[in-house]
Amino acid sequence: MKRLIAAIIFIMFVGQTVIATPTTIIVRARARDAKFIGTGMGGAYVVIINKLTGEVLAKGLTNGNSGNTTLLLQSAIKRHQVLTDAETAKFEATIELSEPLFVEVEVTAPVTRKHASVKGSVQLWLIPGKNITGDGIIVELPGFIIDILQPTTHEVFSRDTLNNKVNHINFKTSVTMLCGCTITKGGTWNSDSLEVAAIIKKDGKEFTRIKMSLTDKANIFSGTLKTEAKGLYQLTVYAFDPVTGNTGVDQTNFVIQ
Repeated sequence: MKRLIAAIIFIMFVGQTVIATPTTIIVRARARDAKFIGTGMGGAYVVIINKLTGEVLAKGLTNGNSGNTTLLLQSAIKRHQVLTDAETAKFEATIELSEPLFVEVEVTAPVTRKHASVKGSVQLWLIPGKNITGDGIIVELPGFIIDILQPTTHEVFSRDTLNNKVNHINFKTSVTMLCGCTITKGGTWNSDSLEVAAIIKKDGKEFTRIKMSLTDKANIFSGTLKTEAKGLYQLTVYAFDPVTGNTGVDQTNFVIQ
């Protein structure tokens, strides 16, 4: 009798045991109007979160290259066409699931360029044993990486060392896609399609705006401020693509004394 009762309890316990199933998900980050964000840009940081409890189920960086330029930017893409290969940047995680789970996938990139990093996310159900592989989940991130190269932070331009006259101050800035793709004149990412400009404030008030143009070096734009006015200046450089809506900004300060 005791054995029978034990057997019944065992069967009931087994019947109530939920078996978890390994479920694989691939996540990729793609720059808007450009390519995938991978190792060359420090990767995109991916976090997969249980939306009910807030538990982090998986996290890590995308690894791999940025993908095929011809396929991604210069070809007509058909429905269900595969956009990636084994080398294309991705984050892959295997999560143990015992039942369907609603999750949020957050992607932040580029992680090594903090002032240019943006976050994108998507929500979806994960179902036990139903892997999401191939191209996987692709999260698009808009923007440019803007780096002011000249003047340097709080650079001081002295009228005394320039015969009491500051003739002009040259600005230089680097503008790249989030995936690291280069901007050139007439190239796949054409500088002529972008608006790059400097907004200059003096002593807290807008002083002037200056259009910046591509130099003879890829990604590098320049402009010139002509002034003799002493003061504390703030320089804001922005890039804007009116077709895609991509934007980017960097700021610094300099002094004329």
